[in-house]
Amino acid sequence: MDINKLISIIKKKITANIVCEKLKVEDKSFLHKKHVGNDNSKFHIKLSIVSKELKTMSKIDSNKKIYKILNEEINNSIHSLQILIQ
Repeated sequence: MDINKLISIIKKKITANIVCEKLKVEDKSFLHKKHVGNDNSKFHIKLSIVSKELKTMSKIDSNKKIYKILNEEINNSIHSLQILIQ
């Protein structure tokens, strides 16, 4: 999958399921380029989310919600998911 398409899908799914004041999706795949077993078809994604909804939840519950929303992408296109909730 193309990184721009993946970012678009992530933004659409997150905003459809979580009330966000701000959402930033970044490709951090360069962090894995030299790792053994690096798969160029999978990406390292950093999510920066400003959300009162997620801030009211425990960190574990908010991460579980995000992982459930992005389950298909995590299984197919995401190698690593970094989540920052503000």
